[in-house]
Amino acid sequence: MINVSNLSLRFGKRVLFEDVNLKFTPGNCYGIIGANGAGKSTFLKIISGEVDQTSGSVSFTPGDRMSVLSQDHYAFDEFTVLETVMMGNQELYKIMKEKDAIYMKEDFSDADGERAGELESLFAEMDGWNAESNAANLLSSLGIKEEFHYKLVSEIDGNQKVRVLLAQALFGKPDILILDEPTNDLDINTIAWLEDFLASYEAIVLVVSHDRHFLDAVCTHTVDIDFGKMTIYTGNYSFWYESSQLALKQRTDQNKKTEEKVKELQEFIRRFSANASKSKQATSRKKALDKINIDEIQPSNRKYPAIMFNTMNREPGDQTLHVEGLSKTVNGEVFFKDITFMINKGDKIAVLGANSLITSAFYDIIAGRDKDYQGDIKWGITITPADMPMDNSSYFDGSSENLVDWLRNYTTNPDADEQFIRGFLGKMLFSGEEVMKKVSVLSGGEKMRCMFSKMMLQGANFLIFDEPTNHLDLESITALNNGMKDFKGSMLFTSRDHELTETVANRIIELTPNGIIDKLMTYDEYINSDVVKAQREEMYKVK
Repeated sequence: MINVSNLSLRFGKRVLFEDVNLKFTPGNCYGIIGANGAGKSTFLKIISGEVDQTSGSVSFTPGDRMSVLSQDHYAFDEFTVLETVMMGNQELYKIMKEKDAIYMKEDFSDADGERAGELESLFAEMDGWNAESNAANLLSSLGIKEEFHYKLVSEIDGNQKVRVLLAQALFGKPDILILDEPTNDLDINTIAWLEDFLASYEAIVLVVSHDRHFLDAVCTHTVDIDFGKMTIYTGNYSFWYESSQLALKQRTDQNKKTEEKVKELQEFIRRFSANASKSKQATSRKKALDKINIDEIQPSNRKYPAIMFNTMNREPGDQTLHVEGLSKTVNGEVFFKDITFMINKGDKIAVLGANSLITSAFYDIIAGRDKDYQGDIKWGITITPADMPMDNSSYFDGSSENLVDWLRNYTTNPDADEQFIRGFLGKMLFSGEEVMKKVSVLSGGEKMRCMFSKMMLQGANFLIFDEPTNHLDLESITALNNGMKDFKGSMLFTSRDHELTETVANRIIELTPNGIIDKLMTYDEYINSDVVKAQREEMYKVK
């Protein structure tokens, strides 16, 4: 168990959170949510002892072992992959090293023998004889092949390092597991494995993630950091979001009687509880929801940007976009070849590729930034596209403009005065004097919100998004997801956000070195289809 009592953290006059009182119990997974800068990662560092709180205390059940997902990808470069994983259980690893050091002594004494016996006993109690095989199995489950197990960590690539550090955190089944953005740089299959692993994990898990699908799959509770306070709510992220939105709607509905509101909330809980019984964490989540008190459901104070793209300056015709024989090679590597497809009116297509270099190269061609390719691209005469590249630095670098002047550059309305421009910025939560900030000092998330304002202002009827959730908090991701779902035009997009891709796309296109896979289906149908899996294996073969 973890007890947090009267916890406060201040940086000078800035209060990150204050008087926090929480209890975390075994068998539950707690998703920590909050706006960017609210203190999610800092809270995890306080729990792990990496950061000291200003006041208050954190206590643990005596004997509980804690494991933390390391954020330092270079800390273990001098160790082998297998040894790095076993270092996740520091006590066991310490015993192993001491035991080995004693046995290597040339002048082995009686005292050494006694100590070796003690260590052997402790080693056996901690299942030390199976440590190496357990670590190897964990690595294999996370996609690290046996040929890499005895390599130095410095010899493997960045994506493999992420998996090794994750295996280190999971090794030995710690009593308390702390994970900060564990799905970063993981592929679909590895994320699915991690979801299944955590869904049946009986310890305490605290996790920060911007992946809503992951939070929904693993979390039994949600910890909301808002206005310097922290509150635990029963249920996963979707339950918290939808229940808080329902409570907010009810608060503004003055005509509805109290008993009607209670009945509506009870029905909402019943519906979510029924869905929870089908989830990976069916038992624990359904029990938690069945016990929920109506009073627990409160309106959220969180503000959501209004990301809406349906003000199109022109109604699109049936001829949208035709791509014929598109091929791209970079430094001798074939990114994609013979890509041919036609987009139908209203299609929302998720574009997949082996990595982001490939999908970004595709968007650079479609948006007209790259002319070095083979093939033809033909837009319909009624189509007006708007594009959001993964790297938006060219829109901001070197500019000394404030937000109003910057956004005015992209309006097609000759009567757009400052108040009109401020309205679009206001939808992105820029208010008051904030709109006079120089674009050169904006954070990554603020730049993304400016880019959404730009796209909304353009009134396009065809949208192109390359990883649009980068740098966004959960509120902005949720608002973007809703805006993309509601958009009436056609769309090409690539996103690592599983929930967004599943709920927006009606068609999947995958770019391969040997052609295209084009399926009229949802994302989940695509990744779970045996027919598609077989086709993908064939399309990625070296020919």
